Amino acid sequence: MSDHSYEASVRWTGDRGSGTSGYRDYGRDHVVSAAGKHDLAGSADPTFRGDRDRWNPEELVVAALAQCHMLSYLHVAVQQGFTVVDYQDRATASLNLNRDGSGELVETTLHPVVTIREADKIEDAIAAHAEANRLCFIARSVAFPVHHEPDIRVLAGESSASAAD
Repeated sequence: MSDHSYEASVRWTGDRGSGTSGYRDYGRDHVVSAAGKHDLAGSADPTFRGDRDRWNPEELVVAALAQCHMLSYLHVAVQQGFTVVDYQDRATASLNLNRDGSGELVETTLHPVVTIREADKIEDAIAAHAEANRLCFIARSVAFPVHHEPDIRVLAGESSASAAD
């Protein structure tokens, strides 16, 4: 198996003229970039004096988990012989703050709504989330649980099912 490497750059753009002379004296704005890609406008969560119109690091982690799970799930669908025709997710996460100012994400829940073509494959489509989680590089890399509450639908609207782990 070959190793892969990734590179991204972060550039702080929040200097308001006095640098970090005080907690309220600087902006949290920054730019996340990677070669050949559009820049992402980043900031801190508004709770931490950030700009709500920019992506914060916690949102980027949640988005990465949702993307990775989706891509792994689509792969599993092909392997297991059911056809996904639509996939949408609304991922959520919980952050605990500590008295010393540190904190950590403690869990994420993915809420994928997956539409498949085959009505007789609903149970397979639900079970495939566990395999997708096992394969997802990002889920395997985080130190907190990634839960799944899938909603599986059939293209013709014949039936649907939900399951949570």
